[in-house]
Amino acid sequence: MNAFSRRGACPALSAPMQTGDGLLVRLNPVAGGLLPKSLIGLCESALRHGNGIMEVTARGSLQIRGLTPASARLLAMEVDALGIAVRTGVPVETGPLAGLDPEEIADPRPLAERIRAAIEDAGVTQRLGPKVSVIVDSGGQLTMDAVTADVRLVAMRTGARTQWQVAVAGDGQTAMPLVMAEEDAACDIAVAILRMVAEKGRDAHARDLTERQLRSLASWRSFAPPSVLPDISPSRGEIGNSTAGSPSATLGIGETSNESAISPLEGEMSGRTEGGAKERQPIGVFDLAAAAIVLGIGLPFGSIPAQELIDLTQYALTLGATEIRLAPGRALLLLGLSPAACLSLQKTAATVGFVTDAADPRTKIAACPGAPACASGRIATRDIAETIAVENRDILDSSLTLHISGCAKGCAHPGPAVLTLVGGENGAGLVVDGTAKALPAGYRPGYEAAHGIGRIAAAIRSARHPGETAAACLVRLGAAGITEIYRQE
Repeated sequence: MNAFSRRGACPALSAPMQTGDGLLVRLNPVAGGLLPKSLIGLCESALRHGNGIMEVTARGSLQIRGLTPASARLLAMEVDALGIAVRTGVPVETGPLAGLDPEEIADPRPLAERIRAAIEDAGVTQRLGPKVSVIVDSGGQLTMDAVTADVRLVAMRTGARTQWQVAVAGDGQTAMPLVMAEEDAACDIAVAILRMVAEKGRDAHARDLTERQLRSLASWRSFAPPSVLPDISPSRGEIGNSTAGSPSATLGIGETSNESAISPLEGEMSGRTEGGAKERQPIGVFDLAAAAIVLGIGLPFGSIPAQELIDLTQYALTLGATEIRLAPGRALLLLGLSPAACLSLQKTAATVGFVTDAADPRTKIAACPGAPACASGRIATRDIAETIAVENRDILDSSLTLHISGCAKGCAHPGPAVLTLVGGENGAGLVVDGTAKALPAGYRPGYEAAHGIGRIAAAIRSARHPGETAAACLVRLGAAGITEIYRQE
């Protein structure tokens, strides 16, 4: 096993990451899903070797935490024994219903596999940072719009053909479109972008590419064969004739020759809670026509005791579940169920605390494990989150992002949130429209944090106009006013 990775790296099975509660590993099955018995085996392994908590991240990865150096090695051996192949290298992600959803424009998996192979052939994997990623999204009921990536390829219908829109640095709303391309060209463009990023160093992302580089990508219509791609240099910015066509119209970044990098984007590569794009929650029942139906259930705040997941999976197995897929949004998708079995499993899941309603207020709150689960946590984040969700369901609408962080690292939501509670020496600090790393404007004891948010919720109920969102009302109240409300007894 490799040396333990630093914070901020991707904690793969072969390179656990040190966290406040021990080592953490993150798994992404090659097959895209798991057999129910395999998931049960993973949970049992987590009970033996970790802290007994299973997590699904905002990007749809499975996490096991609380490991020691010795137990992490045993876990890796047991994963191999279960026959679970896990992805390595640059993440090339597809939607959780890829290849199953009749509403997809195209099956994204063949293109994703081509890109994975091309990345390896290009030899850039070791030169890219651990959080550089690619998304291949073909639409359908569960898109990848809310997940950020360095490279986005989105299927588009153009008459009878399918083409791929290539964009960089963002989610479905914020990524910068470059060009529409056929599948072969789209694959080459994706690898060319990654080569440019790799030339800038392991801390670089696609957001660091210059306007000149982006214009050349957008204008290049006839791509060189892969054997020529190693000669592409971002310092020259020459992937083709940068004067061909009208790339500036595609890029929307002006006609200047300025070599400055494009601006960073919210939620960049967080691997947890992403940027501003909104999409359908992976929770509820999804009709796949010939492929029957799929039940999506969420993990509250992304985690659940392993034994509870074992019990639910064993019940799902008796009901006929054949596969379980991990979904962005901290959810699991269960395949192979009949309508009656789906309803029964949904009721059972709700009874034991899983999220079975897309309107559940817990889906609007990002909360790390916090104290006492994590040694770095200064406040009991999950207890605070549960209290706020129960008492303020009406305020937690789609406009409001609430982040509760045990410390200033902000693991659950690295990007800005409308409201952030962060644990520190002075208790639970409040940050308005910022990240957990920002200096809080006001504090109150950690055990009173939920009460402070309750006071803000009461102010929203009193002050907001008919039809106004909670976030819009907070803007009118102002950061100083919100902070004062939070601090009041």
